[in-house]
Amino acid sequence: MERNNKLFAVSALFNTPNEIISAASKTAEKGYTKFDVHTPYPVHGMDTAMKLKPSNLGFVTLGFGLSGTGLALMLAYWTMNVDYPMNIGGKPLFAFPAYVPVIFEVTVLLATLATVIGMLTFFFKFPSNSHPVHDTNFMKAVSMDKFGVIIESEDPLFNEADAVSFLESLGGNSIEKIYYPVKEAYPVFDKKFIGLQISIALVVAGLTYVTLNKAVYIQPFSWMTDQFRSDVQASSTFFSDGRSMRLPVDGTVARGFMPYEYSELTTQPEKPLTNPFAPSKAFLELGKKKYETFCSPCHGNYGDGDSRLREQFPNPPSLHSEKVRTWKDGNIYHVIVNGQNVMPAYAVQLNDEERWAITSYIRVLQRAKNSTEEDVKLVRKEIISNVAQ
Repeated sequence: MERNNKLFAVSALFNTPNEIISAASKTAEKGYTKFDVHTPYPVHGMDTAMKLKPSNLGFVTLGFGLSGTGLALMLAYWTMNVDYPMNIGGKPLFAFPAYVPVIFEVTVLLATLATVIGMLTFFFKFPSNSHPVHDTNFMKAVSMDKFGVIIESEDPLFNEADAVSFLESLGGNSIEKIYYPVKEAYPVFDKKFIGLQISIALVVAGLTYVTLNKAVYIQPFSWMTDQFRSDVQASSTFFSDGRSMRLPVDGTVARGFMPYEYSELTTQPEKPLTNPFAPSKAFLELGKKKYETFCSPCHGNYGDGDSRLREQFPNPPSLHSEKVRTWKDGNIYHVIVNGQNVMPAYAVQLNDEERWAITSYIRVLQRAKNSTEEDVKLVRKEIISNVAQ
């Protein structure tokens, strides 16, 4: 590296960590403020010996971290309260606990990026490829096994002769005068340089275009794209109907599924199915849950036909009519599967067990609505027995 005549600093080398600690402490006590210490590895206690003040980097981290917190809060407020307000499950629009993960992530992200970028660029002034100590005997030594001190010429107390004498008094050796390097001008706007950059850009763009638009479609690179297969919902020349997506074979039944044999029958079957489930408490609880979900909006909670949707649909007949009460369980099951009149089929929404559970629960509602004297006696007896226990 070519040097000019402007002095940057005076340097000295030391052999042990104790020597460099002592030298740094005495340099600070002498009143020098523009000096630095170079070691091949971190030396404990060096910041105290150099009397270094706490770094201001923490304020950068704090400032950008708080900025991240504020930005995340504004994002959450704008998104969920102003731009696209959403009422989810009755929660408040500004549900702060739900936003904590986002706020935390944005805070950490900005604080971390600001710390790293600020440390490297503003505090360490990187990149600094033309620093005066680069390519000097001093830097080569302290990068291996020596310890060094430099006193910069910009220090208010700096005097070249006094600095050399002081470093010698500390026991320093290989004292070296470091000069600023000659600044090199790079012809960024030179016509030849600009032409070279344009040529490189054109070559890279051309090769990229040829590779992605031509080369990949040439054998053997085209084997992955030109496969003997059919794309989803694409036409086909292989099948006679011209469709690539095939329908199941007629009569195909999924494994473990038993189709309803009267699914195509629009009237009530002559021999309806029999309920295969015993009316246990858990089974009736399931029936109640599914009934209130799918049936009660039209039939009412108790099967009286008092629809909550009367403004949209006509009220259905009561489930307590003589006709429905005398039906077999399979008749009610048939209506649930196939639908009736304006009532749609619920074969997709409900599985086989849930349909029979609803049927059994409808029987419970009918029994409660049309109870006999014997039923009342049984209920009264059950109540007395529970109170006695």
